[in-house]
Amino acid sequence: MAHKNRPKAIEPSAIATPEVLARLMKGTFDDPFAVFGPHWNGNGRTVTAVAPDAAALDAVIDGAAHPLAPVAGHDGLFSGPVPEGQYRLHATGSDGGTWDFADAYAHGPVMGEMDEYLLGEGTHQRLWQVLGAHVMQHEGAQGTHFAVWAPNAKRVSVVGDFNLWDGRRHVMRRRGVTGIWELFIPELGETAAYKYELIGADGMVLPLKADPVGFGSQHPPANASVVRDITGYGWSDDDWIRTREGRNGRTAPISIYEVHLGSWKRKADNRRVSYIEAATELVDYVHDMGFTHIELLPISEYPFDGSWGYQPVGLFAPTVRHGPPHEFRDLVNAAHQKGLGVILDWVPGHFPIDAHGLGHFDGTALYEYSDPREGFHRDWNTLIYNFGRTEVQNFLVSNALYWLEEYHVDGLRVDAVASMLYRDYSRGDDWVPNKDGGRENYEAIEMMRRMNTTTYGEVGGIMTVAEESTSYPKVSAPVHEGGLGFGYKWNMGWMNDSLVYMSKEPVYRQHHHNQITFGLSYAFSENFVLPISHDEVVHGKGSMLTRMPGPRDEKFANLRAFYGFMWGHPGKKLLFMGQEFAQEAEWNYEKGLDWQLLDDPAHAGIQRLVRDLNTLYRGQPSLHALDASPRGFQWIEADDAARSVFAWIRRSGGPDPDVAVLCNFTPVERTAYRVGLPFAGRWREALNTDGDVYGGRGRGNMGGVTATDHPSHGQPASAEVYLPPLSALFLVRE
Repeated sequence: MAHKNRPKAIEPSAIATPEVLARLMKGTFDDPFAVFGPHWNGNGRTVTAVAPDAAALDAVIDGAAHPLAPVAGHDGLFSGPVPEGQYRLHATGSDGGTWDFADAYAHGPVMGEMDEYLLGEGTHQRLWQVLGAHVMQHEGAQGTHFAVWAPNAKRVSVVGDFNLWDGRRHVMRRRGVTGIWELFIPELGETAAYKYELIGADGMVLPLKADPVGFGSQHPPANASVVRDITGYGWSDDDWIRTREGRNGRTAPISIYEVHLGSWKRKADNRRVSYIEAATELVDYVHDMGFTHIELLPISEYPFDGSWGYQPVGLFAPTVRHGPPHEFRDLVNAAHQKGLGVILDWVPGHFPIDAHGLGHFDGTALYEYSDPREGFHRDWNTLIYNFGRTEVQNFLVSNALYWLEEYHVDGLRVDAVASMLYRDYSRGDDWVPNKDGGRENYEAIEMMRRMNTTTYGEVGGIMTVAEESTSYPKVSAPVHEGGLGFGYKWNMGWMNDSLVYMSKEPVYRQHHHNQITFGLSYAFSENFVLPISHDEVVHGKGSMLTRMPGPRDEKFANLRAFYGFMWGHPGKKLLFMGQEFAQEAEWNYEKGLDWQLLDDPAHAGIQRLVRDLNTLYRGQPSLHALDASPRGFQWIEADDAARSVFAWIRRSGGPDPDVAVLCNFTPVERTAYRVGLPFAGRWREALNTDGDVYGGRGRGNMGGVTATDHPSHGQPASAEVYLPPLSALFLVRE
């Protein structure tokens, strides 16, 4: 196809100044469209192109080759007249080899003026629709549009296998003062691996960077971004989306199964489950167990397996460890069809220092605070987002919206909120006060409020949950009432106190009675979730079973009683995978759960108990409708420390039957234990954790008790109840 009669070399001055040409050939010129591509003058159209390995270059239109002349003294640079029409470039190497490619500089910009304005202002709510890599048709050509924010870079290029990772070949167009660089590369499509090569303000070439808004990534340890077309998925969850507000609200039963997808189950070759496999196996299991929601540890792409996803680099890319983006959608879609919500752990507080990540992205502290007293997290060896920078705040808020809109997830659990709230978090005396001299991080607070306002305002029926371990007020109050705007907050105080209590030998529990009762003094100050999360079964803590005292039988009895206490206590529920069948080993992210334990009746009994607790919790409005209101709770017995007995009433605020919950946290049976009740008559024993089907000894009240008009505990009626050792009972008024 190459033209046989090659034109003579042309003088460089016909192309550009010596300085510009030198920078073009080095790949340091930041305005390549000023020289490359088609340009029109009084003599028609001229095309200038670079092909560093080519000895000859032709522009081909409808099979006809139009030779471009080499530029003297600049190997690989060619220019010449080309008639009108869409052309491709045909290169011939010095060894006679040939290759064809489309000219990226033959195409105009993609980004519109409004997008450019909103990006520059830092208010583009749907950042992902403009930045990143988008497969599209542009000016009659199929290809991929790339756009990235790097305001302090002197030059940005797209590099990949398609251009031999050569930063000279696809230098991007700078879009004015917005700091955005863009380029449409024709004939490049899905699965292409790419990175950005940037030259910083100091003129130095930076380590190759993954796309901050990339939709896909290579399998770790490789870390290039991958072009993924995330458009056109065929959702079939309209019914769920339409009704989910009632399933995520404060009056709904919410019981969450927390999952690390990489270690929930492994295949025979220790392979992780795929999204497709999880769409059947995980979804069916969670549905059968009676949970209402699946919460996934972070899915955003991350380089280090040992971070469990909590050090993400690709915030817009579902990790490829389990499959491509559409297959993650398959998992969410399948969950919705089974009536299950999906919550993602979201990590806006910090990011890893990996060279291909966001750190020093354009040669400056772009995404992170420049002062290490603000921008470096000592505990995790990570960098902290500069929440005060409008574009960074917009990046994070847009990312939250992205998962809710593009992947139909039902909620976000926001990680490490306390580390964002306070400037002195884990810093000793080495921290920077806010403008008023205080410790609160006003910028992070504003980001979280903006995130909650935006997500709740733009996507109906979703929830956000804060993992927040301090007494910061109004975490789950609306922004317009002075709150942070979260829907729920993890009750870390309840978790810590109750687990400390349960770890004590029963004989000593009488001295720690207040660790159970104290939680009710603040139980309704926030919309709480009671979390038994992954953090409670790692780092030498053991599993929930091994944290219980006593010989093996008592460990199981203690755990059954604790789960009864938890499901009867005000607050939504969260349980980490494996703890529903009393996994004995501490969680290990590198292997699957010990499912073979279910062959043991004691473990199978715990699993059945959790399933039945979920069924009872969902079926009795008194156990969930007023989880966040003091109207739904009343102590019956809070002071019997000597016998470690607790009793309370749960109410729905409506016509539903009251539920009495009784707990005996000693290995001593309590016969004829009189307990006050609000009504005389029959109270059905709806669940007894000592049931033989749960691995207990089957001791109880023969199906229920009858309350008489015998006042007790401030109640107008009472009944004598048998409390088995280390047990929890649920009595439902008939």
